[in-house]
Amino acid sequence: MSVWLPGAPCTPRACVEPAERGAAAVRAVLRLTAVTVVLLAGIVLLPVGRHVPATLVRRWSRTVVRAAGVRVRVHGPAAPAGGVLLVANHISWLDIPLLAAVRPARMIAKTEIRQWPVAGALAARAGVVFIDRDRLRALPGTVARLADALRSGAAVGVFPEGSTWCGRARGTFRRAVFQAALDAGVPVQPVQLTYRLATGAASTAPAFVGDDSLLASVWRVAATRGLVAEVEVRPVIRPGTHPDRRSLARAAQPPPTGAPRPAHPVPTA
Repeated sequence: MSVWLPGAPCTPRACVEPAERGAAAVRAVLRLTAVTVVLLAGIVLLPVGRHVPATLVRRWSRTVVRAAGVRVRVHGPAAPAGGVLLVANHISWLDIPLLAAVRPARMIAKTEIRQWPVAGALAARAGVVFIDRDRLRALPGTVARLADALRSGAAVGVFPEGSTWCGRARGTFRRAVFQAALDAGVPVQPVQLTYRLATGAASTAPAFVGDDSLLASVWRVAATRGLVAEVEVRPVIRPGTHPDRRSLARAAQPPPTGAPRPAHPVPTA
């Protein structure tokens, strides 16, 4: 467990719906093939990634999620231009392309992800900021790097809960990363992610928690019928409206489940 980030109590056995069997296996194989094709297209574009229009990146990100069999519904205003700290609750590996569908951003990730096959190389080439969560002394340096990126006009994406949760349970936003937004004088854009079935019932199938393997989580998503990812872009928090990182983190924390949403979805791509 990290010395400065929490571990969620959620585990695959206790919290996550098992993958469907039978015909679902065929569905999963077809979807994973589609995801692979979309990812390969992204790999081809990586060398010129900085020159690819943001609109195309957002569409590609949504296509990754859709190829896995997950419908995407986006609610709320567009994220602001210029330097901005994008923050969201953390449930699944799907959260990363969903956040990019709101606005392409440099993501923060634990150093272990760098070792993942394919995904680790992709993350490194995409400009992910890797952090060593077991070194408390590294935290100020990480915050300084984030502030520099924000001052340069980049969007930085963070999951401040510090760990993935199943979706029914939820963590508290840790305040350290919000110092970067205060130091850089940039807005914070909160985003709330929710996964549901087509019936409207909450689903934990996309969760990537505890000792779950990435492959098991990806397979479970691809095998599940009727998954919907709801992305709620909440009102932006402007610079100077909160005096410290504690109050800023509290303001960005997602509201309780069931809080009102905008009546009409607003596409971001």
